[in-house]
This record gives sequence, C-alpha cells and structure tokens, in this order.
Amino acid sequence: MLAGVAASLQAAPAFPGAGTEPLAIERMYASPALAGSSPRGLTLSPDGALVTFIKGRDDNQHRFDLWQMDVASGKLSLLLDADKLAGGELSDEEKARRERQRVYGEGIMEYFWAADGKALLIPSAGKLYYFTPSSGEVRLLATGDGFATDPKLSPKGNFVSFVSEQNLYVYELASNKLTQLTKDGGGAIKNAMAEFVAQEEMGRMTGYWWSGDEARIAFTRIDETPVELVTRNEIYADGIKLTEQRYPYAGKANVEIALGIVTLNSGSTEWVDLGKEKDIYLPRVKWLPNSTELSFQWQSRDQQTLELRKVSVAKPGKSQLLVKETSKAWVNLNDDLHFLKESDDFLWTSERDGFNHIYLFDSKGKVKRQLTKGDWAVDEIAFVDEKAGLVYFAGRKDMATERHLYRVSLKGGDIARLSEKPGMHGTVFADKSPVYLDYFNSLSQPPQVSLHDASGKQLAWVEENAVKAGHPLHPFAGLWQLPEFGTLKADDGQTLHYRLFKPVNFDASKKYPVVVRVYGGPHAQLVTNSWSEQDYFTQYLLQNDYLVFQLDNRGSAHRGTKFEYVIYQNLGDAEVRDQMAGVDYLRTLPYVAGDKVAIYGHSYGGYMALMSLFKAPGHFKAAISGAPVTDWRLYDTHYTERYMGHPDRNAEGYDKASVFPHVGGYQSGLLMYHGMADDNVLFENSTRVYKALQDEGKLFRMVDYPGSKHSMRGEKVRNHLYRTLADFLDSELKR
Repeated sequence: MLAGVAASLQAAPAFPGAGTEPLAIERMYASPALAGSSPRGLTLSPDGALVTFIKGRDDNQHRFDLWQMDVASGKLSLLLDADKLAGGELSDEEKARRERQRVYGEGIMEYFWAADGKALLIPSAGKLYYFTPSSGEVRLLATGDGFATDPKLSPKGNFVSFVSEQNLYVYELASNKLTQLTKDGGGAIKNAMAEFVAQEEMGRMTGYWWSGDEARIAFTRIDETPVELVTRNEIYADGIKLTEQRYPYAGKANVEIALGIVTLNSGSTEWVDLGKEKDIYLPRVKWLPNSTELSFQWQSRDQQTLELRKVSVAKPGKSQLLVKETSKAWVNLNDDLHFLKESDDFLWTSERDGFNHIYLFDSKGKVKRQLTKGDWAVDEIAFVDEKAGLVYFAGRKDMATERHLYRVSLKGGDIARLSEKPGMHGTVFADKSPVYLDYFNSLSQPPQVSLHDASGKQLAWVEENAVKAGHPLHPFAGLWQLPEFGTLKADDGQTLHYRLFKPVNFDASKKYPVVVRVYGGPHAQLVTNSWSEQDYFTQYLLQNDYLVFQLDNRGSAHRGTKFEYVIYQNLGDAEVRDQMAGVDYLRTLPYVAGDKVAIYGHSYGGYMALMSLFKAPGHFKAAISGAPVTDWRLYDTHYTERYMGHPDRNAEGYDKASVFPHVGGYQSGLLMYHGMADDNVLFENSTRVYKALQDEGKLFRMVDYPGSKHSMRGEKVRNHLYRTLADFLDSELKR
C-alpha cells in the first residue's frame, strides 16, 4: 500500500547553467518579481488586432500599467500609464471585494473593451475613465460623488453601468446622462451586489447582468437583515477598529435574495419567481442570446440540488426547468453554461457520471449527446466555434497533474489535444474566432504567454519570459530544484498523487528532515506541474537541507466525485489519514529522518496542520498552522454546509471535525500565525486555540500580524513571516 511509484519529472535542477546565488527570504517577494514579466488581465481586442494586458513595473511589481501587443508586427508598447489616472483610497466595500477576488496591487487593475474596439473603460479608485487609444484621450466620466464599483460596458458599448452606495446606475456615453435604476439600496439592502458567500464561495463577484440588446439589466436585491451582525475587532498597529460585519455562520441565516429585471427605457422592474422556498442560493445568472429569456441557477441550501431554470421577460413569474443536478453529498458549481446562437441547444458540464464532462442539451433540457467521457475531468469550456462545429475545452485527459487545451466536435467523436508543452495551460480566446492566448507555466517555466491559431500553432510570443541572463530569476535559478512525482494508495484503494523535492546537493547517504506542505481542502490541488510563488519558500528550504513533500489527499480537486465525496460530513479525518500514509511512505526512504517531520499549511492547510499534529503526534514532530479554521461552526454557510451539512443535523460530525476535542493529543512543536484583521477566517478561530492550549498548560508559539487580512499580503509582512517559519523549523528539526 505504501510503495511509492516514481513518475515523469525526476529530482534535478530546473535551470542548468543559470546562476547559483542562494535565495534569501528577503528576495522572494521583492521587486522585480522573481517570476519575471508576468502579464495579467490578458485580452484580445474585439477585432483581434491587439493583445492587451496589465503588467507590474520593474521597480514596483505591485503597480500595474496597461500594455498592448500589435498582433501583426509583434511590437509591444505601453498603452496607458497608470499615473495618468487619479489615485486614492479604496472604499471598504471595494477593499473587501478585492480580497474576495484575490486581487492585489495598485494602478490599473482591470479594464473593459468597448464592443467596437475603439475605446476602453478603466476604473481607478472609485472613478471611471473612458480611454480612446487612437487619440490617447482619457475622459473622466461624471458618475457622481459615490465610489463606483463593479463597472461594466454594455454589450454594444452605449452605456457604462456601476454600483454606488448599494444602488445600480447607468451612464449613457453619448448624452452624458446618469440614471439611477434602483432607489432602495442602503443599510441591509444591497442592489446589484453579490453577497459575502457569493463572492467568497460561489465565485460570483457581480450582482447584475446586461441583456445583449441593452434593453434590460437583471440584478439581485439582497436583504442582509436576517444575517447575524458581528462586531469584529480588526487589530492594527496603531489601534483597534471595530467593524460591523454580517457574517453568515454555518447553520445560521443567510441573506434573503430576489432577482429583478429592470427595463432601461421605463425604469420599471419585474421580479422573477424563485419559488416558495426562500432559503436558497442563486449562484449564476445568464441571458440567452435572444435577450428575451433569462436563465438562472437555483441551488438548495444543502447544495444537493442544482437547477438550471429560465424565464421569459414577458412572464418572469413562470420559470421553466431545463436541467436538474442532484447528489447525496453536494453538487459542484461551474461556469460552463453556453447557449448556442445558431440553434436553441446549449452546452452544460455535469459530474453525473462521476467526472465533470460536457453535454449537449436541446432547448427543453433533454440530453442530445455527451461530448466527453472517461475517468478524467473537464476543467472548463474555453470557446465554442459554432460555424466549425467545435468545442474547445481545458481538461485533465492525459494526466491529473497537468492541464491542457483540447477540442471536440459538437457531434461528438475523437478529442484532439492542442497544447503541447507539459504543464498548465490557461487560454483566452478572441470573441469571434478561435484565435487564442495560451497562458502557460510549469515547474521549470515561469508564466509565459503566446498567441495561437485554431489548430494550436503558435503565431507569436506575447511574453516569452525565458530564464536567461538579465531575468530576475537567473542569478538564483541554478539552484532551483524539480521534484519527483509518484503515487500511493489510500486505505480505500484510491490513488494519491505526491511530489517530493530533494535538497540542493542531495546526498543519499544522509538523513534529511522533511517539511510536509499541505492544503488538503476541496477545490484545490497542489501536486501539479505548475509554477507557483508559494514554491519560493520551498526552494529556500531545499537550499537549507530540507526535503519538501506534498500529497493531494482525498477530497482535493480534479479527481472525480468518488475521490472528493470521501470527506462529506467528516472533515479532518480521511485527509489526515492520507497525510499520515504519506509520512509512512517517507519513513521507508533511507535518506529521510523519520523522527523529524513537520507539517505546514495556511487556511484549510492551517486546519490540516493542527489536526495532523493533534491527532497524529507520532507522525509529526512539529506543525505550522496559518490562519486556520478551528471550529467549522465559526465558518460561513455556503462552504461549510456543502461539506459538513447543517450543524443541527450533523452535530457529532461538527464536534469531531473541530480541533478542540483533539487538543489533548498535542505534545509540543506548534507555531500558529494569523492576520489580526482577517475577515474571512476570523481571528477568533486562532484565539480560541490559544486559550485552549493555555488552559491545558501546553507550550506553543504564536505570531500575529496587525492589520493583515487572510492572504498575508505585503513584502514586509511576508519577509517577517517566512523568517519566523524558517527559524521555527530549524529549532524544531535541526537543533
């Protein structure tokens, strides 16, 4: 059961011939970025003539400007300097929204092309700018005194919409007319805004959607009154900020949500009938191409039922059920609903056969054919070329640890793989043709971007980002190590993937301490052939005589529902047993110091670190737990109940999944850290553990960061954090 099977990449330097300067912690997140030039926000202009993207500056990787590449000539140039836009403080709502989006930085953080390709909308510090590249004119739109969030250009480019002070507005570009479409926003009422769990857990960052003909906007109206109002202390270096936040704890009330359709000409709003059950979720909304029908996804509170429904704008009180997905555990959400324009059919991905695959449905919701199948998962539908009858999609057909671009006919049949390089491929297609940008990275290649045609042929580099002399990584890259990949068997026979990094100048006759880096939670995957800035600290450890081991336990992503559902209503059990199996395997290796194994993780990984140390002290000598959930009753409804069920119906499961019943198993060797202004995994999760350990008379270390949120951003914060972690590991495993 524990025999490791080596695969693909073998332990070796990633960049032979590069510089061999040791990587200092202080260099990991300093500017210029070690990964080199890494464009973000990649888009093809509507006419396909330009590739546009935002890029951090060499002297400040966190300040972004807008760049362009002319497709015909391949010439790169600065399109808009962020200094031409007004700076300023973000609103609390925008700060929270960016935290949910995991968007960090300043300058130009997002932009939107007009449909005719002649202008772009660029938000900055609550103001909206209309930029015309041909003239270089930057026009400040008169959007009022409020902070404009979630701005959008309408489908035909005639309007700009945005949310301000919890109401929806539209600005007509030709007349400069500003119209307020909703009036009752304020306090607990929010119009056209996504609630906390929609942003954090459903991946829905908006609360409104334009119809294609620009005649109407669908929007959500949420009433947060039922949600518990929490007075939360955000602790900063110079004082404590009392913040009131409506936080939907597991088992408690959610927002009340309504879906309206407002007509621009009249300003009148019609309300969609969502059904008699009010305690529901609305994870997705999408217009059909005809602009007269609106689809929405209805999700039950227990998340075991997901229904795709549609309504006519003429009769919004009567909906038609198109697709119903059910599960005895939970139904995963996705963004893969695609209505065809040349017919009434639509594409939808489903895990009904155990793996996420693409299905073609007719207008009544009947399956016409399954386009992909097998014991592998489709990640997403990337583009549909109706004229050629082809569907482009990202998936794991060849191996679970890599992501590639594939193509299949709408009629079904053979699947063609278009991407070639081993690693992770993400694509951005042009609106009207299957020309695409390939955002590629691997363990031996920081992110690079290239332009490709419909067959997958590379047409040009947007950013080659080769690690050669002059690249920020080059002085250190000669010491960069690739891992060995392998597999183990879980106690139920399922296959577990791992990767093992060996130290620089590895000597098989020595015995090395091991750091197990873990996340362990659902919807995540660590064991991949991919570039990640999280691996910078791994490389630092490898240069300081540590082995680093990672294993994707059951419950993690891209392995099908059987692999995921093992954790249902029982978090912190199978995941810990799988990590223990990984350590058992490590102890069979002659170069592993089996009594010197530490486990380190953040967020769910922080929870895993605590549970592993408390439940399996014989396997782990030490643990680092960052921003952990410690009692699932303290986390939010949508995430927690998806995996644990309602606490009133699974009280025993919640008790067992909490770290507190296991505190007595702790012996020694714990470091905990947490951001003291964390509004996602609340600081209370850690302070309760501090108190429990203190009451037990158990010694441990803690380091908390004033003003830091969940992601522990900021170069100075990260430098101090990683220096602390390195010192702790040395003291526990080497001294």
